[in-house]
Amino acid sequence: MELATKHGVILEKTERAFEELGVLNPAIYQDGNNVHMFYRAAKKGNFSTVGYCRFEGPLTLVERSPEPIFSPEYIYEIHGVEDPRITKIEDRFYMTYVTYDGINACGALATSKDLKKFRKRGIITPKFILNEFTNLIRKHLQNPGIAKILAFNLERNYPLTETIKENLYVWDKNVVLFPKKINGKFVALHRLFPSIQIFTFEKKKDLTVDFWKDYLKNLPDYIVMEPKYDHETSHIGPGAPPIETPDGWLLIYHSAEKREKGLVYHASAVLLDLENPKKVLARLPKPIITPSEYYERHGYVNYVVFPTGTAIFEDRLYIYYGAADDKIAVASLNLNDLLTELKKNPHENDI
Repeated sequence: MELATKHGVILEKTERAFEELGVLNPAIYQDGNNVHMFYRAAKKGNFSTVGYCRFEGPLTLVERSPEPIFSPEYIYEIHGVEDPRITKIEDRFYMTYVTYDGINACGALATSKDLKKFRKRGIITPKFILNEFTNLIRKHLQNPGIAKILAFNLERNYPLTETIKENLYVWDKNVVLFPKKINGKFVALHRLFPSIQIFTFEKKKDLTVDFWKDYLKNLPDYIVMEPKYDHETSHIGPGAPPIETPDGWLLIYHSAEKREKGLVYHASAVLLDLENPKKVLARLPKPIITPSEYYERHGYVNYVVFPTGTAIFEDRLYIYYGAADDKIAVASLNLNDLLTELKKNPHENDI
């Protein structure tokens, strides 16, 4: 299989106040030849909003909003709305994003009928302080994957951790919805460090405290993938919304590798079963995009390729990603070649 062809940086920060620190981690919705991009825009102090632009074809920028189209409104997102992902399910657009209050990060949902006005639906991930979370998963601490999830969350050291630990929630980021319901239910991937989990629901109101308590008490049942390869020695997380193919759901995800100087983020690929996406069919042992170019290795955070959206033109899959946390780049590869390569690497669920 060819390595992905890198097309370089396609969106950079401007002097506009809302995006003067950087632009990154875009949600992508493809409508024919139009690529709608909803990107995280960061201003000084790293406060984030969501900006909008449109491309004709995969690479030609033709429109860009001079103002954010989606901004913080609630106390739990006062520091930013971050890392959007977009998918269309039936006749509605669903945008998942990260809320950040300066301490806690949660996954939230907004819906739209026209990609212009979004209605915020609130946080949709489990919201438990660390003590509650520990108690809910305690019976599974013999499971290495669960022990790692707890260890990652307990390692979050901030200067104020001791003072604020009563208000310190478990981080849950990277919520990605599948583009259609499966067995009548919404299906979403999310990431409690360091692995990828799955949950299903019929309506947003079903995601109650009791729903999440029951879920966490049975957390091993919902782990889809754990870090496995050399480029995943820190953690993994869902990237772009899954793509339906005849061979399965193609998920482009991010893999973080621990190195002496810090983390290196790559884009990787996995194939999930169409009917039961908790089942991993195939997984590439090496990343498909790795930070090798200057613009991926040097920026607000160095050595970052963070994939969050895709588009398909003819037989090529275009992957849009945050490069070094302050610009947006794109790479492409032949979709059929990628699927063929994946099928050469069948994966037995080994967790």
